[in-house]
Amino acid sequence: MSLIIKQYSKLTTQPINWILFALSLALVLYTLYLIFLYVPTDANLGISQRIFYIHVPIAWLGMISIIVVAVASALYLWTKNNKWDDLAYSTAEYGMIFATLIIVTGAIWAKPVWGVWWTWDSKLTTTLILWFIYASYLILRAYGPTGIQQARYAALIALIGAIDAPIIYLATEWWRTAHPSYVIGPLEESGGLDTQMRTAFLVSIITFTVFYAFLLSNRYKIRRSETELDELHQEVSAIERPPMLSEISSFTSKKTLKAIQPVCTEF
Repeated sequence: MSLIIKQYSKLTTQPINWILFALSLALVLYTLYLIFLYVPTDANLGISQRIFYIHVPIAWLGMISIIVVAVASALYLWTKNNKWDDLAYSTAEYGMIFATLIIVTGAIWAKPVWGVWWTWDSKLTTTLILWFIYASYLILRAYGPTGIQQARYAALIALIGAIDAPIIYLATEWWRTAHPSYVIGPLEESGGLDTQMRTAFLVSIITFTVFYAFLLSNRYKIRRSETELDELHQEVSAIERPPMLSEISSFTSKKTLKAIQPVCTEF
């Protein structure tokens, strides 16, 4: 625990962290100004349309996160280096938060527009699947088998789950849906956003991405400290633990084994 606290103290005193934090804070304040003061109120949707500038960036990060988890998991399976597993685990934690916020902010937008909080729209359904993928991953990490076996099973979930990200994006193209058309990416429709809306939208994307990078980098470093502490604890336990009968050389005579058995049993 002291190692983790020491690492956290080191993180909070690093200049780069203060710079990223200050940049994130400045961008957040500027984004709020653009959303609530700069961008005009939509004539059809009213003030509820403003959640668009929060909902879409969150959706972007939710889908990017599962891809990062999958890539880091693949690198872990390839290299057997725990740093990639730590990156995957740290990213999945934030991915779960973003997936939850996607559903919540989407429901807030849907109620005044569609008249319901939830509908089994293709984009909403595939997003809900993403939420369950994150939940499955984190439940496995918390309650599943430990060690290498846990990391491998989690990596398998991540690799399968990453398939859902492009499906979410293409859901509007593949299935009939009431969800708004594309506003970002290769399938973006021309003329969808005016200059003011596009400016606020792009700034919001940058803001959320910078803040996400700041949070993830710090969480990853803390996760690395936790992993190193666990490895150190295992090494110390292996040194201090007395030998078991099964670990004693097979060349030891039965008479010797019988003599030391009470000693091993006491431990």
